[in-house]
Amino acid sequence: MDIFLLIGIFLGLFAVIVGMIVKGANVLALLNPAAAIIIFIGTFAALINSYPRKDIKRLPKIFGVLFKNQSFDTGELVETILGLAQKARREGVLSLEGEVNALENPFLKNGMEMVVDGMNPDQIKEIMENEVMSLEARHGTGAAMMKTAGSSSPTLGVLGAVIGLIGALGNLNDVDALGHMISAAFVATLYGIFLGYVILIPFGNRLARKSQEEVDYMLIAIEGILAIQSGQNPNTIERKLNGLMDPNLRNDGNK
Repeated sequence: MDIFLLIGIFLGLFAVIVGMIVKGANVLALLNPAAAIIIFIGTFAALINSYPRKDIKRLPKIFGVLFKNQSFDTGELVETILGLAQKARREGVLSLEGEVNALENPFLKNGMEMVVDGMNPDQIKEIMENEVMSLEARHGTGAAMMKTAGSSSPTLGVLGAVIGLIGALGNLNDVDALGHMISAAFVATLYGIFLGYVILIPFGNRLARKSQEEVDYMLIAIEGILAIQSGQNPNTIERKLNGLMDPNLRNDGNK
């Protein structure tokens, strides 16, 4: 579980609730079923109208990726690649079969299996880059869905306010009820803005960032695999891969 994300959500809620208290607003006004129906169901309807069924069915998995605290240790990846490169340099690529079978990283394992099997470098590169592009497309759709929902909910908040004001204008003779209905009308706007700009659009940005981290990790793996196949010196491979990494994560200590 990504605790940092949960902290961000909690801080957003905290800011709204404490802000209302400081301003003297009644926090119980947030308990508005009509506003919740307009915003949450309306936002889901916007998603259904924007994306096909196969994408909507992936929503639980998308949220799973979002809340999963998954890290891509490029330093460990480079160390693994260098270990394979050193053995390949001493004993040849075919000697790596045992080490390759023991690899836990499925992407690296698949690439190295193709190397051991003697596949053409261009074919290996094409196959692995196609896998990266497929991943980018899937993750890009997930991020776009969050941003679509996030851009829809504030507008639905305005719609909820309009609906509430229509109801209020129908009760102009009841001053007490009028004030309550006007207050409730703007709860939908609060819901919509909060859901869009504090939750959903940031979720989309976070998914895009997670996707980029995974893509960068896979690109480092591809470079390492092709370098091993071409028989490059492990020191050369290390310099090449370090150039693709965040300076703070490099194995050479140059930060």
